[in-house]
Amino acid sequence: MHHFKTIVNYCKAIQISNPKHPYFDIRRFEENMPTVVAKMPPFKHEFYAIAIKVEGSGKAISGHHTNFPEGATVFFNSPFQIISWDILPDWEGYYLMFSKEFITQSKYLQQLLSEFPFLKIDQSIPFEVKPQEVSKLLSIYEAIYEEQQNLKKDSLIIIESQVLVLLNFVKRFFNNQVSEQDAETAFRKADIHLLSRFQALIETNFYDNSTITKKAHSPSFYAKQLAVHPNYLNAIVKQITGHTAKQQIQKHILQLAKSRLLQTQMSSKEIAYSLHFDAPNNFNTFFKKHTGETPTTFRKNQ
Repeated sequence: MHHFKTIVNYCKAIQISNPKHPYFDIRRFEENMPTVVAKMPPFKHEFYAIAIKVEGSGKAISGHHTNFPEGATVFFNSPFQIISWDILPDWEGYYLMFSKEFITQSKYLQQLLSEFPFLKIDQSIPFEVKPQEVSKLLSIYEAIYEEQQNLKKDSLIIIESQVLVLLNFVKRFFNNQVSEQDAETAFRKADIHLLSRFQALIETNFYDNSTITKKAHSPSFYAKQLAVHPNYLNAIVKQITGHTAKQQIQKHILQLAKSRLLQTQMSSKEIAYSLHFDAPNNFNTFFKKHTGETPTTFRKNQ
């Protein structure tokens, strides 16, 4: 199964033009139709996508959702979710994609999954959009699209703000449309549910007000909270994501470290303790191992 780590690689694979920015992209479905691969076998990618399909024939499978609503539909793709499609070249609407690097650099999206749980791999349920909601969402997509076409120095800040507006409207419509019964169907795959709970625990244990110690770096700590054996947790996480449980934790720590170096005035020492390292030197070693730079050098270069 193909696994696309970047938006650039994904665009090449489905035979559409390169994105204007490596960490964010927005498209009209119509502009892809002349060249896009019409029948895409199952694959995974490592970024988030939010789409609105106004028209379109054929079949798309997102995670375990095989039957999209018949009308205008909002649907989601989450990192490591299995996706495939067999479509006709008549799709209309928009979709946007953003990577974890985009989140790292954002001032507004640091707690993305807790604020917008419909982006979690086990809760990304497609839902039908009412006519009055379609026009509202299309206007937001159009504003983001126009900003993307002529990128300026402050464009990413404007795009981040517009994405936040879009997410909040989607959240409102999602909560109104998705019934409890629909929500329950999202949990029928226990493995995906376990992964989602694991990811949520990682996030909450690294919130600023968390009192957890360096145990938050250990997969065994999460396995105990989830009432499963560490080996089982690791096997499930690796099966779905291609990464071990420890690698998932380290990726999250690295994302938070970069964000705090870029977005705050916290010293390396303060960041180290906020991320549950028992000594600043251990944080420096960890950061350099994964980036090739010390935290101080990374901040200076950025």
